[in-house]
Amino acid sequence: MSCPICGKEVAPGDRFCPNCGSAISKEASEFVMVTTPEIPGYRINKVLGVVTGLTPRTRGLLGQFVGGIQSMFGGEITAFTTELEKARLEAMERVKSKAIALGANALVGLDLETSDMGVQMGLIVISATGTAVIVEPE
Repeated sequence: MSCPICGKEVAPGDRFCPNCGSAISKEASEFVMVTTPEIPGYRINKVLGVVTGLTPRTRGLLGQFVGGIQSMFGGEITAFTTELEKARLEAMERVKSKAIALGANALVGLDLETSDMGVQMGLIVISATGTAVIVEPE
């Protein structure tokens, strides 16, 4: 079986692609994730607990060089924008995976945060935190 997004090989039974993090199973693709404390049209039947997905990222030497050149001219630094977007999606897929592992079919109260771990290290951490729940339509 292969991932419908990136085409990499996926082991039987995997819920997410190990390469890009995309949902593979029907269960994962029907998962509801919101930043609000409730989901309109659904009733929360059970709260399973807080789950977090983290992804630390750094730009390689070439990416830092390109970003440095772009920063001299001002405006958006696209070398970092792409990496931040990948990190955000990865953190969200990780929190979703942890919620599904608990038996959840939804996540409420999603909070995304970015932390700078130091200029010298060039490391940022994106965290996605929320509450894993079981919901049903009202």
